[in-house]
Amino acid sequence: MGSYALPGPAARRKVRGLLLALAVGVLGAATAVAAPPPAHAAESTLGAAAAQSGRYFGTAIASGKLGDSAYTSIASREFNMVTAENEMKIDATEPQRGQFNFSSADRVYNWAVQNGKQVRGHTLAWHSQQPSWMQNLSGSTLRQAMINHINGVMAHYKGKIVQWDVVNEAFADGNSGARRDSNLQRTGNDWIEVAFRTARAADPSAKLCYNDYNVENWTWAKTQAMYNMVKDFKSRGVPIDCVGFQSHFNSGSPYNSNFRTTLQQFAALGVDVAITELDIQGASPNTYSAVVNDCLAVSRCLGVTVWGVRDMDSWRSSDTPLLFNNDGSKKQAYSSVLNALNNGDGGGGPDPEEPGDGTAIKGVGSGRCLDVPNASTTDGTQVQLYDCNGRSNQQWTQTDAGELRVYGDKCLDAAGTGNGAKVQIYSCWGGDNQKWRVNSDGSIVGVQSGLCLDAVGTGTANGTLIQLYSCSNGSNQRWTRA
Repeated sequence: MGSYALPGPAARRKVRGLLLALAVGVLGAATAVAAPPPAHAAESTLGAAAAQSGRYFGTAIASGKLGDSAYTSIASREFNMVTAENEMKIDATEPQRGQFNFSSADRVYNWAVQNGKQVRGHTLAWHSQQPSWMQNLSGSTLRQAMINHINGVMAHYKGKIVQWDVVNEAFADGNSGARRDSNLQRTGNDWIEVAFRTARAADPSAKLCYNDYNVENWTWAKTQAMYNMVKDFKSRGVPIDCVGFQSHFNSGSPYNSNFRTTLQQFAALGVDVAITELDIQGASPNTYSAVVNDCLAVSRCLGVTVWGVRDMDSWRSSDTPLLFNNDGSKKQAYSSVLNALNNGDGGGGPDPEEPGDGTAIKGVGSGRCLDVPNASTTDGTQVQLYDCNGRSNQQWTQTDAGELRVYGDKCLDAAGTGNGAKVQIYSCWGGDNQKWRVNSDGSIVGVQSGLCLDAVGTGTANGTLIQLYSCSNGSNQRWTRA
């Protein structure tokens, strides 16, 4: 938790196939239609309902409340994942340098396991809730203390924790997109990378997550800074497996419908995503169900954790932000979440790490397919027409956001908005120049430009380049699924 504002992936059903909605008369070819997911009986608890789609629905547990039978009754019945609220943080687990104390953390862990729950670890490296001895360190001494702390805690729980929040809240608030100025940051800009590499060596079986708040809105500078860090880590082989979005929604940091885009964009980098500390000021049923549906829409979303059981257990109790009232009764928001979980199919489109999972797009005039030359993955490569061959550089998947993806993480991208603008591939980032309307007349229109996907010069030969151009209903601007 900020001081402010699991089932394995194989269990998740994957819904595959291109979602292009072209009319049958335009297709000119038989098209496979994905079968609907099998029906299932509605479950009566949050954890069981989430498990239907291979996800979890968890809560934060405080060791001091495990003697409260009303608290434990709800927690045991409803949730299938547990995060220790404070008991696994630095000040709790290493109160004196080199002297670890896991008594409170073990109480939470043991209760969870005895009640059939999995456990998320929270958190190993953080600027806040450091014991005084750590606050007084700096430079290489602090760096080594961080490494020693990670090794000590992870050794104690090796093989027992499914996800660890390795680093928590390392980016600054506001519009700078900068790292937070903390004692850990001042040990060197590579401190986060070092933490993740240390954690991987300490427990190779745990998913390693970066966790932060106010990063749910895709347009915010803090979100983009976190995205760029994860993208860099993935490109260099830094061992990051997942990203946690705290999701403390309130009047100062409200829910925005582009949260789904945020989850999709991070998942496209090849990491899992999780909603780790959810609470919503006023517990709006609509907002709660929207957040859950956002997770259900993204195949790599592992699950949702609410930050507390009843309102009285919340760090923001005056905001009444949770699913249960103080007396333990269920709110309307509880029903909206349960219904969303029961109605979800665990889909979210193709797994972004599985290229070739889409469908070819064939030009009506040419009979040739939309193709990335030489199977390039380089940003800025202009697409072309080429003989259809079924390979991954011709397999396009339309996402719920309207993107046309190839290789899982590259989007069909307009390099401009005027006639003749190059149509290329580019790393997906959620811009309107990467969103397309697929129309019943066979045209594919850029959302930003309003112009059509066009084969240059009405060309039909191999190598004919693709551009944007004013829509004319010509055969060089109409497309089918091959």
